[in-house]
Amino acid sequence: MPTTEERNAREVFTSAARVWLQENVPARWREHRGSLSEKETDEIRHEWDRQLHRGGFAGLSLPKEFGGQGLSMVEEVIFHDLAAQAQAPDGLARIGRILTAPSLIGHGTDEQLARFLPKILNGDEIWCQGFSEPNAGSDLAGVSCRAVKVDGGYLISGRKTWTSFAKMAHRCLLLAQTDPSAPRHKNLTMFLLDMKQPGVNISPIKQASGLTHFAEVQFDDVFVADADRVSTEGSGWKVAMTTLMNERGGVEATSRYVEIRSDMDLLLATLGDRPDLRKQLDELDIRVELVHWQVSKAVDLELDSPDFFRATSILKLLWSELWQETSILGLENMTPETSDHWRLQYLETRASSIYSGSNEIQRNIISERVLGLPR
Repeated sequence: MPTTEERNAREVFTSAARVWLQENVPARWREHRGSLSEKETDEIRHEWDRQLHRGGFAGLSLPKEFGGQGLSMVEEVIFHDLAAQAQAPDGLARIGRILTAPSLIGHGTDEQLARFLPKILNGDEIWCQGFSEPNAGSDLAGVSCRAVKVDGGYLISGRKTWTSFAKMAHRCLLLAQTDPSAPRHKNLTMFLLDMKQPGVNISPIKQASGLTHFAEVQFDDVFVADADRVSTEGSGWKVAMTTLMNERGGVEATSRYVEIRSDMDLLLATLGDRPDLRKQLDELDIRVELVHWQVSKAVDLELDSPDFFRATSILKLLWSELWQETSILGLENMTPETSDHWRLQYLETRASSIYSGSNEIQRNIISERVLGLPR
């Protein structure tokens, strides 16, 4: 249970965050999000990263010595809850903040932390994640992208696909094979690759929505210095597990909650007076808040790693399938004013059940590592 001092501090934080969000969420985003072009959306989201940093709300749960605010997951949840109410955008620095930063804090060097974290938190650098490959999607241990040791570093060759933000990224958190003769899980190494150098060829993937959030990236003998290797050679699987734990965990879920809550509020505002949809709307609204409740429950277990893992393992399934259902209801009952938004959201959310590894893989993880069922 929080102490009186902690409760008071959280009340002060909540009040300050609410006022800041009311004053800083762009009206253009709040009022016209569904009709903005991809370029306009990206510009607003990138500027939002900078606004969060200027306002002191970037990296809330990251340690102060690494440029964060030194708060807890509780404050992360509080802020994202308020951001959902304020219909705030989600920034483009999310991979850097949610995935790269915790991975570096857990496994990186002091020099890497000093070089990369400030630019991640202030929005100067956008990161992408180089995990999935054309022939190694859910089987992460099967990546074939090679890193060959040369004087002073490595040469990276191979392909990554479904790479979010690749077309605008400055750096890539990239998993590559360093020793083909080593056993599975012992043959991988994580790198911090500069995306703005020769040999990096980006081919945007046009989605059903017409947007190009993802890309396929070809690496042709791209150099990565020894200083940009995370931890020791062969420890990439361990680093990747830290990355994935954050990708499927509480901070990611709170970020998604912001978007889903905004969509749910739009459904209630436009369809709430329809008796034929009342039950369905109420059930969806309850499930949206169950995502929030499950995150809050997980936060209380933050210091107990096994229980925290069990509590967060279900989150990816909850928010991804719920988001798809809200967009279907919106599409089936759209009005002239909301048609652009719901057409876009329906097409965009089709991929949510394969983000961060498919939901089928996540169910396997739950069955084996949470429920203890045989493989």
